[in-house]
Amino acid sequence: MTNLPKSICVYCGSRNGVRPSYGQAADDTGAMLARRGWRLVYGAGDVGLMGRVANATQAADGKTFGVIPTHLLDWEVGKRDLDTFIITETMHERKKVMIMNANAVVVLPGGAGSLDELFEALTWRQLGLHSKPIFVLNTDNFWAPLIGLINHFIAEGFADPSLLDFIQVVDDVAALEAGLAAALS
Repeated sequence: MTNLPKSICVYCGSRNGVRPSYGQAADDTGAMLARRGWRLVYGAGDVGLMGRVANATQAADGKTFGVIPTHLLDWEVGKRDLDTFIITETMHERKKVMIMNANAVVVLPGGAGSLDELFEALTWRQLGLHSKPIFVLNTDNFWAPLIGLINHFIAEGFADPSLLDFIQVVDDVAALEAGLAAALS
């Protein structure tokens, strides 16, 4: 990946959620990635926050790399106008291709799929399978219950306190940008 721009894997919802701030965070994240010259790596959907982050990246002339499994091509409206568009057979293969083609991971608001992606990236980091930074964009405190749950894992003896060292929680896109810039330098 040395000849490629830095690439940021963004996990987020295939829906927009109920708060306009979630969509704004996706728009701002996509625009920020393009402005910084960082390539977006994401799930290749053209719906929800996924579509918004990709469209914002493209609108600002940023590079895009999308990965989607065959069974989601219609459901997530596979966005075929990306710089790179990869179709996989399985969800697991999708997640592997995404993280292996990224220098950092960012999680925006989302549902069960976003949690699955986050926890796989976090588990792989915990096991030493990668050392990429993981950022959680806590728009309007969306992820506070998740952070509470992780603290509960630790308090109940199911995880080491060092687990929290693998996640950087940021409240807005400006803090996300600063954190990514520091981590990727």
